[in-house]
Amino acid sequence: MKNIAASIAISTLAATGVEAREDTMTRIAPAAVYEVAPGLGQFTDEVLFGDVWKRGELAPRDRSLVTVAALVSTGRTAQIGAHVGRALDNGVQPGEIGELITHLAFYSGWPNAMSAVAETKKVFDERKIGPVADSDAARIELEAAAEAARTATVDANVAPTAPILAELTNRVLFGDLWRRPDLSARDRSLVTMAALIAIGQPEQLPFHANRAMDNGLTRAEAAEVPAHLGFYAGWPRAMSAVPVLQKVFAAREEKAAEPPAAELQIVRADPNGGDAGPEAYFSGQVRVATRYQGDAPARISGATVSFAAGARTAWHTHPLGQTLYIVSGKGWVQKEGGPIEEVRPGDVVWIPPQLRHWHGASATEPMVHFAVAEAQDGNVVTWLEKVTDEQYRAGPVAAR
Repeated sequence: MKNIAASIAISTLAATGVEAREDTMTRIAPAAVYEVAPGLGQFTDEVLFGDVWKRGELAPRDRSLVTVAALVSTGRTAQIGAHVGRALDNGVQPGEIGELITHLAFYSGWPNAMSAVAETKKVFDERKIGPVADSDAARIELEAAAEAARTATVDANVAPTAPILAELTNRVLFGDLWRRPDLSARDRSLVTMAALIAIGQPEQLPFHANRAMDNGLTRAEAAEVPAHLGFYAGWPRAMSAVPVLQKVFAAREEKAAEPPAAELQIVRADPNGGDAGPEAYFSGQVRVATRYQGDAPARISGATVSFAAGARTAWHTHPLGQTLYIVSGKGWVQKEGGPIEEVRPGDVVWIPPQLRHWHGASATEPMVHFAVAEAQDGNVVTWLEKVTDEQYRAGPVAAR
Protein backbone atom coordinates (compact mmCIF):
# COMPACT_ATOMS: atom_id res chain seq x y z
CA MET A 1 0.00 0.00 0.00
CA LYS A 2 2.85 2.34 0.84
CA ASN A 3 4.42 1.69 -2.60
CA ILE A 4 1.10 2.37 -4.39
CA ALA A 5 0.60 5.61 -2.47
CA ALA A 6 4.15 6.71 -3.26
CA SER A 7 3.63 6.01 -6.97
CA ILE A 8 0.41 8.02 -7.02
CA ALA A 9 2.15 10.92 -5.26
CA ILE A 10 5.07 10.88 -7.74
CA SER A 11 2.67 10.74 -10.70
CA THR A 12 0.70 13.65 -9.29
CA LEU A 13 3.85 15.71 -8.80
CA ALA A 14 5.05 14.90 -12.33
CA ALA A 15 1.72 15.91 -13.81
CA THR A 16 1.74 19.12 -11.80
CA GLY A 17 5.26 19.89 -13.07
CA VAL A 18 4.18 19.48 -16.72
CA GLU A 19 1.17 21.73 -16.19
CA ALA A 20 3.39 24.29 -14.51
CA ARG A 21 5.80 24.28 -17.48
CA GLU A 22 2.89 24.69 -19.89
CA ASP A 23 1.50 27.52 -17.80
CA THR A 24 4.86 29.36 -17.87
CA MET A 25 5.14 29.08 -21.67
CA THR A 26 3.90 32.25 -23.39
CA ARG A 27 1.67 31.27 -26.25
CA ILE A 28 0.86 33.83 -28.92
CA ALA A 29 -1.05 31.50 -31.20
CA PRO A 30 -4.70 31.03 -30.11
CA ALA A 31 -5.72 27.65 -28.70
CA ALA A 32 -7.78 27.02 -31.85
CA VAL A 33 -4.57 27.02 -33.90
CA TYR A 34 -3.13 24.20 -31.82
CA GLU A 35 -6.41 22.32 -32.10
CA VAL A 36 -6.55 22.61 -35.91
CA ALA A 37 -2.91 23.03 -37.00
CA PRO A 38 -0.55 22.26 -34.11
CA GLY A 39 2.50 22.65 -36.33
CA LEU A 40 1.40 26.18 -37.20
CA GLY A 41 1.00 26.89 -33.50
CA GLN A 42 4.51 25.67 -32.79
CA PHE A 43 6.06 27.68 -35.64
CA THR A 44 4.12 30.75 -34.50
CA ASP A 45 5.28 30.56 -30.91
CA GLU A 46 8.74 29.07 -31.28
CA VAL A 47 10.00 30.57 -34.55
CA LEU A 48 7.99 33.70 -35.43
CA PHE A 49 7.60 35.16 -31.94
CA GLY A 50 10.20 33.08 -30.12
CA ASP A 51 12.98 33.83 -32.63
CA VAL A 52 12.28 36.27 -35.47
CA TRP A 53 10.57 38.97 -33.39
CA LYS A 54 13.48 38.84 -30.93
CA ARG A 55 16.23 39.36 -33.52
CA GLY A 56 18.15 42.57 -32.95
CA GLU A 57 18.61 43.45 -36.62
CA LEU A 58 15.28 45.27 -36.48
CA ALA A 59 13.99 46.94 -33.33
CA PRO A 60 10.55 45.77 -32.09
CA ARG A 61 9.12 49.15 -33.14
CA ASP A 62 10.43 48.67 -36.68
CA ARG A 63 9.10 45.12 -36.84
CA SER A 64 5.68 46.44 -35.86
CA LEU A 65 5.83 49.08 -38.60
CA VAL A 66 6.81 46.43 -41.16
CA THR A 67 4.10 44.05 -39.99
CA VAL A 68 1.28 46.61 -39.91
CA ALA A 69 2.40 47.88 -43.33
CA ALA A 70 2.23 44.37 -44.74
CA LEU A 71 -1.21 43.73 -43.27
CA VAL A 72 -2.64 47.08 -44.43
CA SER A 73 -1.20 46.78 -47.94
CA THR A 74 -2.50 43.23 -48.41
CA GLY A 75 -5.92 43.92 -46.88
CA ARG A 76 -5.52 41.43 -44.01
CA THR A 77 -8.02 43.29 -41.82
CA ALA A 78 -8.62 40.42 -39.39
CA GLN A 79 -5.01 40.62 -38.21
CA ILE A 80 -4.65 44.39 -38.13
CA GLY A 81 -6.18 45.02 -34.70
CA ALA A 82 -3.82 42.71 -32.81
CA HIS A 83 -0.74 44.12 -34.51
CA VAL A 84 -1.84 47.73 -34.10
CA GLY A 85 -2.06 47.00 -30.37
CA ARG A 86 1.37 45.39 -30.45
CA ALA A 87 2.74 48.40 -32.35
CA LEU A 88 1.42 50.76 -29.66
CA ASP A 89 3.07 48.58 -27.02
CA ASN A 90 6.34 48.73 -29.01
CA GLY A 91 6.40 52.53 -29.00
CA VAL A 92 4.68 53.43 -32.27
CA GLN A 93 2.57 56.53 -31.64
CA PRO A 94 -1.13 56.66 -32.60
CA GLY A 95 -0.42 59.50 -35.02
CA GLU A 96 2.31 57.43 -36.68
CA ILE A 97 -0.09 54.51 -37.16
CA GLY A 98 -2.64 56.84 -38.72
CA GLU A 99 0.02 58.31 -41.02
CA LEU A 100 1.23 54.83 -41.99
CA ILE A 101 -2.31 54.04 -43.16
CA THR A 102 -2.48 57.38 -44.99
CA HIS A 103 0.86 56.73 -46.68
CA LEU A 104 -0.08 53.23 -47.80
CA ALA A 105 -3.34 54.44 -49.30
CA PHE A 106 -1.13 55.69 -52.13
CA TYR A 107 0.84 52.45 -52.42
CA SER A 108 -1.85 49.78 -51.95
CA GLY A 109 -5.09 51.66 -52.62
CA TRP A 110 -7.79 53.53 -50.74
CA PRO A 111 -9.99 50.44 -50.02
CA ASN A 112 -7.20 48.79 -48.01
CA ALA A 113 -6.51 52.02 -46.13
CA MET A 114 -10.18 52.60 -45.29
CA SER A 115 -10.57 49.03 -44.03
CA ALA A 116 -7.46 49.49 -41.88
CA VAL A 117 -8.92 52.68 -40.39
CA ALA A 118 -12.02 50.82 -39.21
CA GLU A 119 -9.96 48.12 -37.45
CA THR A 120 -7.52 50.62 -35.97
CA LYS A 121 -10.37 52.75 -34.60
CA LYS A 122 -11.58 49.74 -32.55
CA VAL A 123 -8.15 49.46 -30.91
CA PHE A 124 -7.97 53.19 -30.25
CA ASP A 125 -11.45 53.10 -28.67
CA GLU A 126 -10.51 50.16 -26.44
CA ARG A 127 -7.41 52.01 -25.27
CA LYS A 128 -9.26 55.32 -24.95
CA ILE A 129 -7.04 57.02 -27.52
CA GLY A 130 -8.67 60.26 -28.65
CA PRO A 131 -8.79 61.77 -32.12
CA VAL A 132 -5.41 62.08 -33.85
CA ALA A 133 -4.37 65.54 -35.08
CA ASP A 134 -1.88 66.47 -37.79
CA SER A 135 1.63 67.17 -36.53
CA ASP A 136 2.54 70.84 -36.23
CA ALA A 137 6.25 70.14 -36.82
CA ALA A 138 8.06 71.64 -39.80
CA ARG A 139 7.59 69.83 -43.08
CA ILE A 140 10.35 67.46 -44.16
CA GLU A 141 12.80 68.91 -46.67
CA LEU A 142 13.65 66.37 -49.36
CA GLU A 143 17.15 66.28 -50.84
CA ALA A 144 17.07 68.70 -53.76
CA ALA A 145 19.34 66.85 -56.19
CA ALA A 146 17.58 63.53 -55.64
CA GLU A 147 14.18 65.16 -56.08
CA ALA A 148 15.29 66.86 -59.28
CA ALA A 149 16.45 63.52 -60.69
CA ARG A 150 13.24 61.77 -59.63
CA THR A 151 11.06 64.50 -61.14
CA ALA A 152 12.99 64.34 -64.40
CA THR A 153 12.49 60.56 -64.55
CA VAL A 154 8.75 60.90 -63.96
CA ASP A 155 8.46 63.66 -66.55
CA ALA A 156 10.38 61.64 -69.13
CA ASN A 157 8.80 58.21 -68.58
CA VAL A 158 5.31 58.84 -67.20
CA ALA A 159 4.14 62.25 -68.42
CA PRO A 160 4.09 61.45 -72.16
CA THR A 161 1.63 58.58 -71.58
CA ALA A 162 -0.20 59.54 -68.37
CA PRO A 163 0.30 63.27 -67.77
CA ILE A 164 -2.15 63.55 -64.87
CA LEU A 165 -0.47 60.61 -63.09
CA ALA A 166 2.90 62.32 -63.51
CA GLU A 167 1.49 65.60 -62.22
CA LEU A 168 -0.07 63.93 -59.16
CA THR A 169 3.12 61.98 -58.50
CA ASN A 170 5.21 65.13 -58.41
CA ARG A 171 2.70 67.45 -56.75
CA VAL A 172 0.85 65.20 -54.28
CA LEU A 173 2.80 62.00 -53.65
CA PHE A 174 6.27 63.51 -53.34
CA GLY A 175 5.35 67.18 -53.15
CA ASP A 176 2.98 66.70 -50.20
CA LEU A 177 2.72 63.20 -48.71
CA TRP A 178 6.45 62.47 -48.43
CA ARG A 179 7.00 65.87 -46.80
CA ARG A 180 4.47 65.37 -43.99
CA PRO A 181 6.23 65.30 -40.59
CA ASP A 182 3.74 62.85 -39.06
CA LEU A 183 6.05 59.97 -40.02
CA SER A 184 9.81 60.31 -40.36
CA ALA A 185 11.42 59.96 -43.81
CA ARG A 186 13.15 56.77 -42.65
CA ASP A 187 9.91 55.22 -41.41
CA ARG A 188 8.07 56.19 -44.61
CA SER A 189 10.76 54.44 -46.60
CA LEU A 190 10.61 51.40 -44.31
CA VAL A 191 6.84 50.95 -44.61
CA THR A 192 6.99 51.59 -48.36
CA MET A 193 9.60 48.85 -48.77
CA ALA A 194 7.49 46.50 -46.65
CA ALA A 195 4.35 47.21 -48.67
CA LEU A 196 6.09 46.72 -52.03
CA ILE A 197 7.49 43.36 -50.96
CA ALA A 198 4.18 42.28 -49.42
CA ILE A 199 2.15 43.08 -52.55
CA GLY A 200 4.74 41.55 -54.88
CA GLN A 201 6.05 44.69 -56.61
CA PRO A 202 9.84 44.12 -56.61
CA GLU A 203 10.31 46.26 -59.74
CA GLN A 204 9.50 49.32 -57.60
CA LEU A 205 11.89 48.24 -54.85
CA PRO A 206 15.29 49.55 -56.09
CA PHE A 207 14.27 53.21 -55.93
CA HIS A 208 12.67 52.87 -52.50
CA ALA A 209 15.39 50.64 -51.03
CA ASN A 210 18.01 53.21 -52.03
CA ARG A 211 15.80 56.00 -50.69
CA ALA A 212 15.38 54.10 -47.42
CA MET A 213 19.12 53.72 -46.95
CA ASP A 214 19.68 57.35 -47.90
CA ASN A 215 17.09 58.18 -45.21
CA GLY A 216 19.00 56.28 -42.51
CA LEU A 217 18.00 52.61 -42.80
CA THR A 218 21.10 50.46 -42.41
CA ARG A 219 21.98 47.61 -44.75
CA ALA A 220 21.39 45.08 -41.95
CA GLU A 221 17.94 46.56 -41.28
CA ALA A 222 17.06 46.56 -44.98
CA ALA A 223 18.15 42.92 -45.30
CA GLU A 224 16.01 41.94 -42.32
CA VAL A 225 12.80 43.30 -43.88
CA PRO A 226 12.25 40.40 -46.35
CA ALA A 227 13.21 37.87 -43.65
CA HIS A 228 10.48 39.26 -41.40
CA LEU A 229 7.98 39.49 -44.26
CA GLY A 230 8.49 35.85 -45.19
CA PHE A 231 6.10 35.11 -42.33
CA TYR A 232 3.57 37.84 -43.21
CA ALA A 233 3.62 37.91 -47.01
CA GLY A 234 4.93 34.43 -47.75
CA TRP A 235 8.30 33.05 -48.80
CA PRO A 236 7.83 33.56 -52.58
CA ARG A 237 7.43 37.33 -52.21
CA ALA A 238 10.24 37.54 -49.68
CA MET A 239 12.51 35.56 -52.00
CA SER A 240 11.59 37.76 -54.98
CA ALA A 241 12.88 40.78 -53.06
CA VAL A 242 16.30 39.24 -52.38
CA PRO A 243 17.91 39.57 -55.86
CA VAL A 244 16.61 43.15 -56.05
CA LEU A 245 18.20 44.06 -52.72
CA GLN A 246 21.36 42.21 -53.75
CA LYS A 247 21.75 44.53 -56.76
CA VAL A 248 21.00 47.59 -54.64
CA PHE A 249 23.62 46.60 -52.05
CA ALA A 250 26.22 45.81 -54.73
CA ALA A 251 25.65 49.13 -56.50
CA ARG A 252 25.96 51.06 -53.25
CA GLU A 253 29.17 49.21 -52.34
CA GLU A 254 30.61 49.98 -55.77
CA LYS A 255 29.68 53.62 -55.44
CA ALA A 256 31.16 53.79 -51.92
CA ALA A 257 34.42 52.34 -53.25
CA GLU A 258 34.72 55.05 -55.90
CA PRO A 259 37.15 57.88 -55.14
CA PRO A 260 35.44 61.02 -53.90
CA ALA A 261 34.22 63.38 -56.57
CA ALA A 262 36.83 65.93 -57.56
CA GLU A 263 36.31 69.32 -56.00
CA LEU A 264 37.25 72.54 -57.72
CA GLN A 265 39.86 74.38 -55.66
CA ILE A 266 40.57 78.09 -55.66
CA VAL A 267 43.57 79.62 -53.90
CA ARG A 268 42.61 83.25 -53.49
CA ALA A 269 45.17 85.94 -54.18
CA ASP A 270 46.28 87.93 -51.15
CA PRO A 271 48.32 91.02 -52.00
CA ASN A 272 49.76 91.09 -48.48
CA GLY A 273 50.04 87.35 -48.09
CA GLY A 274 52.75 84.82 -48.80
CA ASP A 275 56.08 84.08 -47.18
CA ALA A 276 59.57 85.44 -47.67
CA GLY A 277 61.72 83.24 -49.90
CA PRO A 278 64.15 81.26 -47.69
CA GLU A 279 67.58 82.95 -47.59
CA ALA A 280 69.29 79.64 -48.29
CA TYR A 281 67.63 79.38 -51.70
CA PHE A 282 67.16 83.01 -52.78
CA SER A 283 69.17 86.21 -53.01
CA GLY A 284 67.46 89.57 -52.44
CA GLN A 285 63.83 90.26 -51.56
CA VAL A 286 61.58 87.39 -52.69
CA ARG A 287 58.02 86.58 -51.71
CA VAL A 288 56.21 83.24 -52.37
CA ALA A 289 52.38 83.32 -52.39
CA THR A 290 49.26 81.44 -53.55
CA ARG A 291 50.89 78.06 -53.07
CA TYR A 292 48.84 75.12 -54.25
CA GLN A 293 49.17 71.33 -54.34
CA GLY A 294 47.14 69.03 -56.61
CA ASP A 295 45.37 66.01 -55.09
CA ALA A 296 46.66 62.53 -55.86
CA PRO A 297 47.10 61.02 -58.36
CA ALA A 298 48.15 64.45 -59.65
CA ARG A 299 51.73 65.41 -58.76
CA ILE A 300 51.55 69.07 -59.72
CA SER A 301 52.19 72.01 -57.43
CA GLY A 302 53.08 75.64 -57.81
CA ALA A 303 53.14 79.17 -56.46
CA THR A 304 53.38 82.83 -57.45
CA VAL A 305 56.86 84.21 -56.78
CA SER A 306 57.59 87.92 -56.62
CA PHE A 307 61.22 89.14 -57.03
CA ALA A 308 62.39 92.65 -56.22
CA ALA A 309 64.88 94.13 -58.66
CA GLY A 310 68.15 92.23 -58.40
CA ALA A 311 66.56 89.25 -56.54
CA ARG A 312 66.95 85.67 -57.88
CA THR A 313 66.88 82.01 -57.01
CA ALA A 314 69.90 79.83 -56.30
CA TRP A 315 71.01 77.30 -58.88
CA HIS A 316 68.62 74.34 -58.79
CA THR A 317 67.08 71.44 -60.73
CA HIS A 318 63.62 69.82 -60.96
CA PRO A 319 63.22 66.05 -61.33
CA LEU A 320 60.36 66.40 -63.83
CA GLY A 321 61.04 69.92 -65.08
CA GLN A 322 59.38 73.26 -64.40
CA THR A 323 57.22 75.79 -66.25
CA LEU A 324 57.35 79.52 -65.57
CA TYR A 325 54.68 82.00 -66.68
CA ILE A 326 55.85 85.60 -66.49
CA VAL A 327 53.09 87.71 -64.93
CA SER A 328 54.70 91.16 -64.71
CA GLY A 329 57.95 93.07 -64.83
CA LYS A 330 61.20 92.00 -66.47
CA GLY A 331 63.02 88.82 -65.54
CA TRP A 332 66.19 86.88 -66.27
CA VAL A 333 66.64 83.13 -66.62
CA GLN A 334 69.79 81.09 -67.32
CA LYS A 335 70.72 77.45 -67.79
CA GLU A 336 74.20 76.30 -66.79
CA GLY A 337 76.63 77.03 -69.57
CA GLY A 338 74.15 79.20 -71.49
CA PRO A 339 73.57 82.94 -71.72
CA ILE A 340 71.18 84.88 -69.46
CA GLU A 341 67.84 85.26 -71.27
CA GLU A 342 65.44 88.16 -70.73
CA VAL A 343 61.73 87.39 -70.20
CA ARG A 344 58.70 89.66 -70.10
CA PRO A 345 54.94 89.41 -69.22
CA GLY A 346 53.17 86.67 -71.15
CA ASP A 347 56.38 84.68 -71.83
CA VAL A 348 56.37 80.99 -70.85
CA VAL A 349 59.62 79.27 -69.91
CA TRP A 350 60.01 75.47 -69.93
CA ILE A 351 62.95 74.08 -67.95
CA PRO A 352 63.65 70.40 -68.76
CA PRO A 353 64.16 67.78 -66.00
CA GLN A 354 67.47 67.86 -64.14
CA LEU A 355 68.70 70.99 -65.97
CA ARG A 356 70.75 73.27 -63.70
CA HIS A 357 69.34 76.79 -63.92
CA TRP A 358 68.30 79.94 -62.06
CA HIS A 359 65.72 82.69 -62.62
CA GLY A 360 64.77 86.01 -61.05
CA ALA A 361 64.21 89.71 -61.64
CA SER A 362 66.36 91.94 -63.79
CA ALA A 363 68.85 94.25 -62.15
CA THR A 364 66.61 97.29 -62.69
CA GLU A 365 62.99 96.01 -62.57
CA PRO A 366 61.06 93.59 -60.35
CA MET A 367 59.45 90.47 -61.81
CA VAL A 368 56.56 88.18 -60.86
CA HIS A 369 56.18 84.69 -62.29
CA PHE A 370 53.92 81.72 -61.67
CA ALA A 371 55.94 78.51 -61.29
CA VAL A 372 54.56 75.01 -61.89
CA ALA A 373 56.40 71.71 -61.27
CA GLU A 374 55.66 68.02 -60.68
CA ALA A 375 56.98 65.86 -57.87
CA GLN A 376 58.91 62.63 -58.29
CA ASP A 377 58.94 60.43 -55.19
CA GLY A 378 57.79 63.47 -53.25
CA ASN A 379 60.61 65.71 -54.46
CA VAL A 380 59.92 68.84 -56.52
CA VAL A 381 63.25 70.68 -56.43
CA THR A 382 66.90 70.13 -55.57
CA TRP A 383 68.59 73.31 -54.40
CA LEU A 384 72.27 73.92 -55.19
CA GLU A 385 74.74 76.78 -54.59
CA LYS A 386 73.72 80.40 -54.84
CA VAL A 387 74.20 82.49 -57.97
CA THR A 388 77.16 84.79 -57.35
CA ASP A 389 76.96 88.53 -57.91
CA GLU A 390 79.54 88.16 -60.67
CA GLN A 391 77.40 85.54 -62.48
CA TYR A 392 74.30 87.68 -62.09
CA ARG A 393 75.91 90.95 -63.21
CA ALA A 394 76.80 89.36 -66.51
CA GLY A 395 73.19 90.05 -67.56
CA PRO A 396 71.55 89.16 -70.86
CA VAL A 397 73.66 89.29 -73.99
CA ALA A 398 71.39 91.97 -75.50
CA ALA A 399 71.93 94.18 -72.44
CA ARG A 400 75.72 94.26 -72.75
